[in-house]
Amino acid sequence: MSFLSLASRNLFRQRMRTALTVVGIAVGISIVVALGAITGGTRQTVGGWLHLGGADFIAARRGSADFSFSTVTEKEWSEVAAMSGVRRATGILMRVTRHGSNPYFVLMGIRPAQLAQAPPELVSGRLLARGARDEVLLGSSAASSAGAQPGSYVTIDDKRFHVVGVYRSDDVIANNGAYAPLATVQALGRSPGLVTSVFVTVAPGVDPRAIAARVEETMPTLTTVSSVDDWGKVDQGIRIMDALNLAVTVLAFGLGAVAVMNTMIMAVFERTREFGILRAVGWRGSRIMRLVLFEAVLLCLVAAIIGTALGVLATRAVLLIEAVRGILEPAYSPGIFVRAVLIASAVGIVGALYPAYRAVHLSPMEALRHE
Repeated sequence: MSFLSLASRNLFRQRMRTALTVVGIAVGISIVVALGAITGGTRQTVGGWLHLGGADFIAARRGSADFSFSTVTEKEWSEVAAMSGVRRATGILMRVTRHGSNPYFVLMGIRPAQLAQAPPELVSGRLLARGARDEVLLGSSAASSAGAQPGSYVTIDDKRFHVVGVYRSDDVIANNGAYAPLATVQALGRSPGLVTSVFVTVAPGVDPRAIAARVEETMPTLTTVSSVDDWGKVDQGIRIMDALNLAVTVLAFGLGAVAVMNTMIMAVFERTREFGILRAVGWRGSRIMRLVLFEAVLLCLVAAIIGTALGVLATRAVLLIEAVRGILEPAYSPGIFVRAVLIASAVGIVGALYPAYRAVHLSPMEALRHE
């Protein structure tokens, strides 16, 4: 009998106990996978938002608890735009409102002339006209949900807009949102002279980090965000998700290790006589230890496969909720699945160390007399 078949047979001796252990570990792994996919999707969305319109970085209000709460005055915006090395400084006012079944619809106020400088990919229609007040450019997902197309009308925030075009964006929030004239969005939000942030594009050959540092130095009330890792300066959401992800991983690891330890201790106790026979026929203690550890890791890898599948299914099920689908697209990077396998393997090894130690230190004669 091969090493693998022996380990497999031993695991199936107590099918119910093995199944319950696998289920427990699989649930923990599924939560780790689901949170990892959601966190990865959020980071991907933020990364796409940061570089909207080809921006190198954004300037926003320092210390904002949420990005949507950031406010930059037109005076500050003008100062950023006037800096040497800045090619383009586009002010955008975000207004989060309900539209149709999407409670997190983002209406982005922008000057039509600046939208034309770095336009999104048009699917149909045209861009906002200069001087327009009631025109809107819808993301393709938003247009699909509303059944709108160029020439039709939609009501957003109790204001009737004329749909002049539909665009496509890789950013899920932008694709489920819309562009409208800045003055109109400022009036809707009762925020005259304000934008949420300034999207800065530097001139060719200029280091964006140098410009960002100069912005923070000359305007202490503003901060700059160049990457997802800097997002915590203006929004605590990703930091909270990262902390939650770590906490769940540690919890899943601890509970999984305890479950494996309990299962393997019982298995070692029930197979005391078997281990005595193996020692009597020449098995070394190290080989018995490898057998116990291998059984535990095999059990956990099965749980990892099941848990990974459950985690993916859970995140896809969440996307059936239209409100969630409008702001999130889970990202299933290879690192998530590698992490699941590593956690499962570590759980198996740590949980089986003590049972393996007990199995190795059984006296062959005492084990053979065990009933």
